[in-house]
Parts: sequence; structure tokens; C-alpha cells
Amino acid sequence: MREAVSGTYLDSFLYTVKLSALSAFLGAVLGALLTAAVVRVERPTWARQAVSSFAGVAANLGGIPLAFAFLAALGTQGLVTKMLGWFGIDLIGAGFSISNFAGITVVYLYFQLPLMFLVSLPAFEGLRPTWRETAANLGASPARYWWNVGLPILTPALLGGFLLLFANAFSAYATAYALSSGGAKLIPVQIRFFLQGNTITGKDNLGYAMAAWMIIIMVCVMGLYLILRRRSEQWQR
Repeated sequence: MREAVSGTYLDSFLYTVKLSALSAFLGAVLGALLTAAVVRVERPTWARQAVSSFAGVAANLGGIPLAFAFLAALGTQGLVTKMLGWFGIDLIGAGFSISNFAGITVVYLYFQLPLMFLVSLPAFEGLRPTWRETAANLGASPARYWWNVGLPILTPALLGGFLLLFANAFSAYATAYALSSGGAKLIPVQIRFFLQGNTITGKDNLGYAMAAWMIIIMVCVMGLYLILRRRSEQWQR
């Protein structure tokens, strides 16, 4: 267990945590902004349902199909990469690669953002119109309403959404493995390496130790998420 969080293996854990935290943060911020915008849309009536339906599909799309789609779009010979090249924007020359840290983060946002939308939608819908009207009658600007009323109420839900997105990215495997051809430093990929028998003599249990640490981290994160979710549901009763 000590060896699994030391040396190069510790670097893999830190790399996975950084990637998960960044994609969760960006997904939480952009997802919350999208939710706030969609909740305020009243016409056309089908707009909210269309966004919710797409979010439900996109949040569950991952693995090989998603990796193939982004390779076809943002890969070295991808359609979007070539189109941007026609306008003088060289993604590859700028250091962007679909298989490096930035590239995998972009791919993860495809399912992180809609997942945050689905998670935070009930909390945003729980904000009662009378609260906004009362704040306006007392002379509060929209910005002051969000700072003093909206955000304090939504904070548990937003933090819970961030933790859920972190856990979602931390445990993702197939998409990153397909994008990097198995060479990513992500912990799920490292565990696969050991469980397939590609081990050094005397290191047979190292993969199980890494998996145990991963389970411990996931239990802590999901435990905090459940606490924050219970806190946020108090405003929806």
C-alpha cells in the first residue's frame, strides 16, 4: 500500500487528481451557467426539454465511441483541426494533442458539463420566484440577489456537483485509454496494466493496492457528496 502511493505511482495519482479536479471545476462552472440560463427560458417551451434530453444522452456517452468521435474531430488529421488550420490556427503546433492533459480534459467536458446540468437543475428550479421579487422590492440588484440569496442556497448543490464530477472523471477509464493508446498516466489505466499481468517480479499485488487507494478516495468523495446533497435537498422541500 505504501509503494502504491510513492515514486512514479504517486505521480500517476497526482496526475489523475489534477485532471479530475480541472475537468470537474470547468464542468461545474459551465454546467451551472448553462443551468441558470436554461431555467430562465420560458419560450419556446420545448427548449428546456430539448436541452435536458441531450444532456441525458451526452452525460452517459463515453468510452470508445466518444474517443473515436473526438479523434475524428480534433485528432492530428481531424476535421475541426483541418478547418482551423485553414484559418491559420494550428492546434498541433500550439502543443495541443487529443491524447495529452489538455486534450483529455476537453473530451471529459463533453460528459461532465451535461452531468452537472442534470445534477444542478433541481436546485436551480428550487429557487422560488418570490425570493427574487422580494429582493427586487427591497432594492437589491440581480447581482446582489445572487450573491446574498442565490449562491448561498445553491452552494451545497454546486459543491456536491463538483464532487460528483470529480468522482466521475477519477473513475473514467475507456475513453482515456482509447485516446492515449494505453499510455496515459491515469490510475485506472495503470491498474489495468498490472491486472493484465504486466508486472515486475514480486509486484503482483501492486495493482490491487492501487485499486484499494482508488476505492478509498472514491468513498471519501462520494461520502462528502451525499452530505452536501442532503443539505441542498432541504431547500427543495
